[in-house]
Amino acid sequence: MDTIIYYICVPLGYLMKWCYELLGNYALAIVAFTLLTKLVLGPLSVWLHFNSIKMVKIQPDINFIKARFYGDPDRIADEQAILYKKAKYHPLLSLIPLIAQIVLLLGVVEIIYAPMTYIWGWDAEAIQALANTLGIVEKDNSFQLEIIRGIIANPHLVSAETLAMAQGIGAPLGPIDLTVIPAYAWGIYILVPVIAGLSSLVMCWAQNVGNVLQAEQSKANKYGLTVFSVGLSLYLGFGVPVGIALYWVASNLFAILQQIILNAAISPKKRVDYAALEASRKALAEIDALGGKKGHKKTEKEKADAKREKADYKRFFSIVNKHLVIYSEKGGFYKYFEGIVQNILARSNMAIHYITNDPDDPIFEMAKTEPRIKPYYIGPKKLIPLMMKMEADLVLMSTPDLDKYHIKRSLVSKEVEYVYVPHDMMSIHMGFREGALDAFDTIFSTGPHVDREVRATEASYGLKEKRLVPFGYPLADKLMEAGEAENARRAAEPPAPLKEILIAPSWQEDNLLDSCIDSLLTQLVRPGYHVTVRPHPEYVKRFGERMNKIVERYAHLVGENLSFELDFTTNKSSYASDLLITDWSGIAYEFCFATKRPALFINTQIKCLNPNWERIDCVPVEISLRDRVGVSLDKSELDQVADRVAALLGSSEEYKGKITDVLNGHLYSIGTGGKEGAMYVLRRVKENQMKRKNQK
Repeated sequence: MDTIIYYICVPLGYLMKWCYELLGNYALAIVAFTLLTKLVLGPLSVWLHFNSIKMVKIQPDINFIKARFYGDPDRIADEQAILYKKAKYHPLLSLIPLIAQIVLLLGVVEIIYAPMTYIWGWDAEAIQALANTLGIVEKDNSFQLEIIRGIIANPHLVSAETLAMAQGIGAPLGPIDLTVIPAYAWGIYILVPVIAGLSSLVMCWAQNVGNVLQAEQSKANKYGLTVFSVGLSLYLGFGVPVGIALYWVASNLFAILQQIILNAAISPKKRVDYAALEASRKALAEIDALGGKKGHKKTEKEKADAKREKADYKRFFSIVNKHLVIYSEKGGFYKYFEGIVQNILARSNMAIHYITNDPDDPIFEMAKTEPRIKPYYIGPKKLIPLMMKMEADLVLMSTPDLDKYHIKRSLVSKEVEYVYVPHDMMSIHMGFREGALDAFDTIFSTGPHVDREVRATEASYGLKEKRLVPFGYPLADKLMEAGEAENARRAAEPPAPLKEILIAPSWQEDNLLDSCIDSLLTQLVRPGYHVTVRPHPEYVKRFGERMNKIVERYAHLVGENLSFELDFTTNKSSYASDLLITDWSGIAYEFCFATKRPALFINTQIKCLNPNWERIDCVPVEISLRDRVGVSLDKSELDQVADRVAALLGSSEEYKGKITDVLNGHLYSIGTGGKEGAMYVLRRVKENQMKRKNQK
C-alpha cells in the first residue's frame, strides 16, 4: 500500500470516517464528505472562476489577433503569448482544478472499495485473517466489499463489534446496497446509472449556461463535453459500487450550487465586455466564412483551383522587386483598372502583378497575349497572409476598409504605398463605412468633391494628409462613348412611337421595388410609354422570390407598354431609355452623364453606410446633384410621378446642356482614359528607384 494513492486516501479516509461517525449513516456520510471536499477546494474554485473570467475578458483581443493575422499561426501564437503575459493569464494553470478533481475521484473510489482500510483502520494482515475465516479469496478490487457482505451473512463467525461496523457500511439503503455493483445485480439497481447520467446532464447544461468560460465555447465543445460527462456518469453508475455513484451524483449537484453562488458573488456580466466579445466573434466569423462553407465537398474544378492557388502564391513570393501590384476582388472589377493597365503597358516596360480572387478572371486570358501582365489566383483566405507579407512599391485596389477587416497593410514592409482606385464617382463619406479610406496613402480622386471630402475627413479626425491624384473616372469615358453612339443611332432613325422609361432601383432597404413599384407602374404603364423594370442584380440574388411575385403580379400587362429586364449581361436599356427612374442607385449618374438625359429620383430611405457622415462638412453629391440632373420626389409626392415624367421628357433638350455642365464640374480628366493614374504610378516607381539608388 506504499503508493501515492494510499497517502492521498489516508487523510480522505479520516474525513470519511469522521462524517460516518458523526452521522451514523454511510450514505449521508458520502454526501457530507462530498460537500466538505467542495468546501476545502472552494478557494481553488474561486481562483478558477476568476481565471475563467480573465480568459473571457481577453477573448475579444484573441479573436481580433486571429482575424488580423489570419493564416499566420506563428504570428498568432506570438501575439497570444504577449497578450497572456500582459493579462497575467496562464492557460495551463486552469488544469489544476481538473487534476484535483481527478485525484479526489480516484481517492473516493479507493476508499469506497476499501472501507476496512481507510474507515475501519485495519491493516492487511487483519483483513486477510478475517477473509480466511469467511472463506473469501481475493479476486479483484471488490475484495473488502465481499468481506463486509460475508460478515453480514455469517454474523456468528465474527465479534459483535465487527458485525456492527460491517452493518454500518453494507446495510441496505432502503432497497439499495451501497456496496453492490449494478452491472452484477440489475433489477432496481439499473436506476443508479440513469440517475448518475441525469445528474451529469443537468450539471453540463448548468455549466454551459452559467460557467463564464464554458458558455463561450463552441457548440461542438459543449456537446462533446456533455457526451463525455454523461458517458462517464453512466459508466460510474453501472460498473462501480453504488456508493461511488452516490458520490458522483452529489458532486454534480453541489457543482451546480457552487456555480450559482460564484456567479452571484463574482458576476461575470460586470467584468466582461460582451459587446466587444460579440464584435470580435463576428469579425473572426466573417474571415472564417471566406472561401465557402467548411465541410463542403470540393468539385474537381475546386481541387484544381486550390492546387493552382498554392502554385500562384509561391510564384508571387518568388519574384523580387515588384513595383506594381493590383488587387481585384472579382473578374468584373478589371474595368476599374483597365485604363491604368493599358496606359502603363503603352508607356513603359513595367510588369504588372495582378492578384484576383476570381479563378475565372478574364485577366488570365489577357496575360496569354501580354507577357507583362502577371496574374495570380489567390482566394480570400490565402489573400490575408499574402497581403501581410506584401513587398512592392505600390498596391492599387478598389476595395475600401483597408486594415479594418481581413485585408491588412503589409507587416513586412512599411514602404508599400497603398492607392485607392474608385469604383464609382460618388461621395466617399456617406456611401462608405466610417474610416474606410483612412489606411490608404493615396486616393485617385474622381472629382473635386472627393478632394473636399478627404481633406474634411482628415481635419475632422486629425489624420495625416493623403496624396490626391486628379484621376477622374475612366469607366465614365466608355459609358459616354456608348451613350453618344446610341444618341447618333436615334438621330439617324425616325422618332420612336413610344417614350422609353427605365425603372432601375438599388437593392438596399426601402428601394423602389419594395416601397412604391405599384404606384409607379399604375401611373406609367399607359399608351405612349414603354416601361422597363430592371432590378439590381443583387436584389434578384437576395430577394428572388419577391421579384418573382412582382413579375407575376404584372404578367397581364407585359407587352407593348411593360417589360421586365432580368438578363444582366447587357445594359442596352440604359442607353436606349429617354428617362430613368431610380432611388439612390449609382446608375443614375452613369445614365445621365452617358446619355445627357434626365432622371427622376424618388427619395426613399437614404443609402448610408456611415451613420456619422454629417460630421464631415460636405454635402454628399448623391444628394446635391439630384436636382441638377433631374427632379426628386418624396414618397409622399408619388401622385405627381406622371406629371413630373411628362415634364422631364418634354425638357430633354434643355437637360443636355445642364447635365454637360454638371459633368464637367463633377469629374476630373474626362476623356483621358486613366492616363493620370498610370503617369502617377510610373512617376512614383521612378522616385522609389532613385531613392533606393541614393541609399546605396
